[in-house]
Amino acid sequence: MNNTSANIEMSNYMLSYEGFRAEVLNDYKVALESREASLLGRREVLTGKAKFGIFGDGKELAQVAMGKFFMPGDYRAGYYRDQTFMFATGLATVEQFFAQLYADPDLERDPFSMGRQMNGHFATPNVDASGNWVDLANQRNISSDISPTAAQMPRALGLAFASTLFRNSPVLQQFDDLSTNGSEICFCTIGDASTSEGHFWETVNAAGVLQVPLAIFIWDDGYGISVPTEHQTTKGSISAALKGFEKKEDTNGIDIYRVKGWDYAGMCEVFESALQKMRETHVPAVFHVEEITQPQGHSTSGSHERYKTTERLEWEKEWDCIKKMREFIIENGIGDEEELNLIEEEAKRFVRDSKNKAWEKYLVPIKEQVVEVTSLIKNMVVNDIDAYGRLQQLAKDLENNREPLRRDVMRTLSLAMEIAPSSPSVNEVRAYRKQLKDLNKQLYNTLLYNEGEKSALRVADVKPVYTENSPSINGYEILNKYFDQLFTANPKVVAFGEDVGKIGDVNQGFSGLQEKHGQERIFDTGIRELTIMGQGIGLALRGLRPIAEIQYLDYLLYGLEPLSDDVASLHYRTGGQQSCPLIVRTRGHRLEGIWHSGSPMGMVINALRGMYVCVPRNMVQAIGMYNTLLKSNDPAIMIESLNGYRLKERLPENLLEYTVPLGIPEIVKEGTDITVVSYGSTLRIVQEAAVRLSALGIDIEIIDVQTLLPFDIHHSIFASLQKTNRIVFVDEDVPGGAAAYMFNKVMEEQGGYKWLDVAPRTITGQAHRPAYGSDGDYFSKPNVEDVIEVIQDMMAE
Repeated sequence: MNNTSANIEMSNYMLSYEGFRAEVLNDYKVALESREASLLGRREVLTGKAKFGIFGDGKELAQVAMGKFFMPGDYRAGYYRDQTFMFATGLATVEQFFAQLYADPDLERDPFSMGRQMNGHFATPNVDASGNWVDLANQRNISSDISPTAAQMPRALGLAFASTLFRNSPVLQQFDDLSTNGSEICFCTIGDASTSEGHFWETVNAAGVLQVPLAIFIWDDGYGISVPTEHQTTKGSISAALKGFEKKEDTNGIDIYRVKGWDYAGMCEVFESALQKMRETHVPAVFHVEEITQPQGHSTSGSHERYKTTERLEWEKEWDCIKKMREFIIENGIGDEEELNLIEEEAKRFVRDSKNKAWEKYLVPIKEQVVEVTSLIKNMVVNDIDAYGRLQQLAKDLENNREPLRRDVMRTLSLAMEIAPSSPSVNEVRAYRKQLKDLNKQLYNTLLYNEGEKSALRVADVKPVYTENSPSINGYEILNKYFDQLFTANPKVVAFGEDVGKIGDVNQGFSGLQEKHGQERIFDTGIRELTIMGQGIGLALRGLRPIAEIQYLDYLLYGLEPLSDDVASLHYRTGGQQSCPLIVRTRGHRLEGIWHSGSPMGMVINALRGMYVCVPRNMVQAIGMYNTLLKSNDPAIMIESLNGYRLKERLPENLLEYTVPLGIPEIVKEGTDITVVSYGSTLRIVQEAAVRLSALGIDIEIIDVQTLLPFDIHHSIFASLQKTNRIVFVDEDVPGGAAAYMFNKVMEEQGGYKWLDVAPRTITGQAHRPAYGSDGDYFSKPNVEDVIEVIQDMMAE
């Protein structure tokens, strides 16, 4: 070898080594900054600047190593201890971390949750300000975190499953802004104790069956708050307990890896090869990261010295991952004591400065309000010297508050108006309070649903078109023809659930459509409602339009948690930055037996604020609602009437075009004597009663609410009540359920009580579950005779 070649080779080697050295030292710096953020964050809670803190100290090294292999297009479905991962990937800054800790409601300062979530809850936008999908395939994606233990698991399954669909479905491969041939991994993180939850086990089983690129990182620090692992997990080890799921040759299943949370080099080596294998094969994997420490205990609400032995606490100090990384750097000659001391000092300074900046920026708008309020109060004109003194003291107290909150400002304004209600200046105070009230409403009470172009409430009303030749066919046949046209026209739509694929769902809405449109678009799942919802959530977050089926409404309970905690709160908790246009299709109301005839609508409407709740009385109406939802970004649950599938309906000519506006009731029958409000299957009971009441000389007006969320947004029921002066709400739910909800909306919110000539009524199901058989149905749910009797009594008053 000549000297020139030798010099070039040595130069390349040095460049390579210097790059490696710089990377290791930067990883150490990130770990130090994250640790310091945890330490200072705890202090901020204990001094009262923040309400609560839960931090990722002890997990820094594992998350730095994991973050190295988080690629554009990948997703994270994690939990609230992943701050180091966010710092390492550049998706969060320390200043943003503290802004969230302080609950700063400015979206620029807390770009994850607009101050609506506690610390450690991260997110990246999946839609732009207009609700259009961003280039998800070329950005690193964080699905918005939630606190319930293991609740990230169902969604993680869906995010990973989307990669499998993008890879295997020919019609989806055109969407290269959503996926790069399904190469994306979902990184899911979870604490070891939370693997005791059913969510974890159902997800692992489903991932093993489906073979999806789901990487589950389990941080094992030996405890679940105060309860040690041996009381949590069979065999005291989650990786040992999962052995039966392990993939073998010619089987499905999962790969299992065990690493040490203090072993920087070992974790990097295992993660790199394992994650690359996953991108290629889609075999899911569990990474059991053992010997994690928790230097500050579980959270700011308690001390781990109460339940850990002295020996355990000493072990945690000795095997702290940052201490071990420092030893690794020095032992391998990557850096020396002096260099590391400088990095450590700089990390502390940087975090302290970031914390101070976040706090100062948080206080600026509040202090501006304080200045305005104190000026207004000091200048209030009063004749009473006592009132004057109290006002001056009120202003002084607010002025001297070094850490004021918005509520302090609002309280002070209210007190000032109470002290001097007759002051000629009180209107200025009242006007400023109203201004702040409107501002705070924008900060804290908005964006439960889409409010812009992608709102379902902005979809134009298009009526169904009929001709003389429009046939009358069974409701399920109309649905079947609609879904056939829908899947032909919209490649992003997929449908799945128990018995949806091969047999075309239990009521034949998808009959024959799997064979026509493919197993990647219409398919069966196991009996596992929780993760069916998770699959739907993940697919919706990744830009597809899933219709996820719960076979019967009664079994929604199994899948309710992710819908309530995750889907319903998503748009709100991300400040409108993430949308999840999931449609949950189910059927309910009248059938036979306790668990196939439920109408738990009160539960649904109260647990799912943030989703729309559609309750069509027939299948033509349901199709119009599907069309409305598919034009928007809002999630919804569609509850089809079980006893409506074989009722004849006319087939519209414009199946894909017509829409039903949400929140706008339909007057099914006009009348003059009494307003009857209902929906779904029960509406047919009311219609039958109307015929018999007419023969008795009573003319009722029947209103179908169509949707419970939203409910009668233009107050058309109120308009009917103004005409009839009598009203009854009919519903299959238990007493105090959905009928009480409708009662509250019309009587209180719409002011309907002012127009009553007689006491309003509700007719509901009984307090118990419906009894079996036709007689059980008759005596458990509202029947025609019940409706007639109540209305006759009302007319006689």
